[in-house]
Amino acid sequence: MELTDYRERFPILRDTTYLINHSLGAMPAAAEDRVLEFTRMWRERGIRAWAEGWWEMSMTVGDQIGRIIGAPSGSTVMHQNVAVAEAIVLSCFRPVDPHRNRVVYEEGNFPSVRYLYQAQPELDVVVVQDDRAIVDAIDDRTLLVPITHVLFKTGEIQDVEAIIRRAHEVGAHVVLDAYQSAGIVPLDVAALNVDFAVGGSVKWLCGGPGNGWLYIRPDLADVLEPTFVGWQAHARPFGFEPELEYADGAARFLTGTPNVPALYAGTAGYDLIEEIGVERIRENSVRQTQLLIDLCDEAGFEVGSPRDPARRGGTVTVRTPEFEAVHSELGEREIICDFRPDAGIRIGPHYFNTDDELRFAIAQIAEIVETGTYERHFGATTRF
Repeated sequence: MELTDYRERFPILRDTTYLINHSLGAMPAAAEDRVLEFTRMWRERGIRAWAEGWWEMSMTVGDQIGRIIGAPSGSTVMHQNVAVAEAIVLSCFRPVDPHRNRVVYEEGNFPSVRYLYQAQPELDVVVVQDDRAIVDAIDDRTLLVPITHVLFKTGEIQDVEAIIRRAHEVGAHVVLDAYQSAGIVPLDVAALNVDFAVGGSVKWLCGGPGNGWLYIRPDLADVLEPTFVGWQAHARPFGFEPELEYADGAARFLTGTPNVPALYAGTAGYDLIEEIGVERIRENSVRQTQLLIDLCDEAGFEVGSPRDPARRGGTVTVRTPEFEAVHSELGEREIICDFRPDAGIRIGPHYFNTDDELRFAIAQIAEIVETGTYERHFGATTRF
């Protein structure tokens, strides 16, 4: 089956040139059916639905994510978003040892992650320029290294192997944010020996909002005790016991009642990723992002993403004059992409996009810049 044969499963592709999968992946039509299945269960089964699958979804859906990221069964759990997942990881190390209170990450880290650690007064946060500088900054005072696999502004793949090796040499733990890689760049968290990995489903997994996930290396899951917990983390949650007794393994990293409708919706996108395989998706992505770079070169636009395919994720950042206004004009033409301040227009094709769509998008950008039609959008700030 050709990758473009999957186009019919994504309704939005009928009406738009949808190139914003790095921000909100296109919705599979089956996601609507899954949500309707949730409402049917609620309507017909009522409270019995908890025992008929709802309660276990934080783990069973986590296992599906685990298969995509190379995690063993039972080591990945679902949460609402990455901020919650990272806060749970951080809670395992409280009270923080004042002699090991350093957190090191790169300048390009996603703001939500940066804000979490900046807000903790007991932590010494060190921000460095790039992945190489992270390795140099890690020392025996380092507690956590919350890094990004693929940077959100540029789509650059980080050398996480070197960071993990250095962190483990000094007894620090790495939290790998794979939000911009899961589903588009092959990832094997077990082979990397990473301590924790987090991510979500809004982007390349095409699983929609409300589906963050957290991987915990199994040997750590057996000994760490998070202090940010809820009743799902109890060994016997329906015993309603007054004192906490941790569940075994990754289940102790759960919190309260799961976001069941989001979990239903997310599995439609995961099914397709599993069916196609991330390696095949990656091969196509490298080819299409190279096509985008070649088209930008021909048009005379600066490319902000890495030219080396080994360092390039699924997104190509294009710098044009007044790119914010150009982005707004593209939206008027039903070419859906986005931009980030100080970076440029971000274009993120996925496996269901055609090469002709990429040619069309760059040709339209060139026409907008050449004719100056973007000028009517000065002051526009549409982003999300």
